[in-house]
Amino acid sequence: MSTSIRATSTASGDGDGDGVGDGVGVGDGVASARPDRRRNTSKGLILGICCLSLFIVSMDATIVNVALPSIGTDLNASVSDLQWIVDAYTLTIASFLLLSGSTADRLGRRRVFQVGLAVFSLGSLLCSIAPSIGFLIAARVLQGLGGSMLNPVAMSIITNTFTIPKQRARAVGIWGAVVGVSMAFGPIVGGALTQTVGWRSVFWVNVPVGIAAIILCAVFVPESKAAKVRKFDPLGQLFVLVALFSLVFGLIEAPRQGWDSPLILGLFVLSGVAVALFIRHAGRVAEPLIDVRFFRSFPFSAATLTAITAYSAYGGFLFINALYLQDVRGFSAFDTGLHMLPLAIATLIASLLSGRLVGRFGTRPSLIFAGSLITIGSLTLTLLTPVTPEWTLVVSYVLFGLGFGAINAPITTTAVSGMPRAQAGVAAGVASTARQSGISLGVALAGTVTAAGASAVLGAPFVLSTHVFWFICVGCGVAILALGIAATTKWARATTERIGHLLQEPSAS
Repeated sequence: MSTSIRATSTASGDGDGDGVGDGVGVGDGVASARPDRRRNTSKGLILGICCLSLFIVSMDATIVNVALPSIGTDLNASVSDLQWIVDAYTLTIASFLLLSGSTADRLGRRRVFQVGLAVFSLGSLLCSIAPSIGFLIAARVLQGLGGSMLNPVAMSIITNTFTIPKQRARAVGIWGAVVGVSMAFGPIVGGALTQTVGWRSVFWVNVPVGIAAIILCAVFVPESKAAKVRKFDPLGQLFVLVALFSLVFGLIEAPRQGWDSPLILGLFVLSGVAVALFIRHAGRVAEPLIDVRFFRSFPFSAATLTAITAYSAYGGFLFINALYLQDVRGFSAFDTGLHMLPLAIATLIASLLSGRLVGRFGTRPSLIFAGSLITIGSLTLTLLTPVTPEWTLVVSYVLFGLGFGAINAPITTTAVSGMPRAQAGVAAGVASTARQSGISLGVALAGTVTAAGASAVLGAPFVLSTHVFWFICVGCGVAILALGIAATTKWARATTERIGHLLQEPSAS
């Protein structure tokens, strides 16, 4: 099979524009069924390879949570150090997703995808041999840099492979389900590996998977580039980096430095200034890193806010529960993973059902369902104590998992829907950036509010301090519910129609 076939404006050789050559001439009508089967099999393999990369990258954002207490003990890490183990990874992904997407459009999606897999695998290997907390955090940054080259690029590969709208919608639905499932099962896998092999195994397990994905990509994934290459926007990229890192750094370090510290206040001001400068800059250049005009569409803006809100709640949820179950309740890493199994199963069920609901009824039912259950699940956790009955925890986890699982399909559908294939990487990048940014903010907030009220020994003071975060999660659920209703009104749809001229497929140059 040729691995240099383009899936965009260049000739694909198969006449159907899917970018997957079938090796049979158009006039060979007798064997038409065989090429169709071969083409569908190739598409299925490409989708599987892309979902495999998504699985390991998304799972790595949560698999580490259960291992945090063991890492803290082994490397003598503080609470803020543990926050950085998670946030160094997610922040790096969030910061470079859009740059990676545009680079792939320019240099070739398969090429950048393979480079990302190699960097991610190298970062994972370095994490597994980290001799100190500083080394581990630095390796997590490298791991995140590789991860940023995978998700949006894989989405571009998918949307350029599945050109028939119905097939593309099904593929995107599977993609959205993998996001929720991988993140939900991360704590279980992390707990099992930490308990049986050690915390370092949660990182080196990525290496053979990454190598296998590189080989499969070289064999089955065709090369593709955008018909019109977007220009590099270094100033916009700088503003994004400064805005995200200064905000999260301020949140993480505030308990240690003091909220009235000039450093912390300066970081928050710097973050706000960077956002303002980015918006101003994006309106003045022809091809900015993010075309802020797309946010004139309320559904698109709502989807971005929903992703940030939902993943903030989820990131903090995993961070706090990993500490609560192990350091307060005294469970092992494996038992902690088992206690989160109801969360994973609920997320899996809701992810699969939500994809079907979105395809049949639109995004509103899934968003209302998600917002309501996240609200109720978080509300039950505001009563958390050091001796909360386990059945109460299970109920809370199931409710939260059902709500979180239902959120990914409507987010992905809204982000990609209506976008031209050439900008699919940008649309997917915005959604993924919002997800990863949400996790970073959630972990930062969770660690901040609990570290402020926790004693040296994690016990009743720590549990009491978590109540503040659970009320924040209640607010997140209410916000998701309100955004879901507002984004599906006639007024919201009209805002999308008004920017229709921005969604035109660019012509090949």
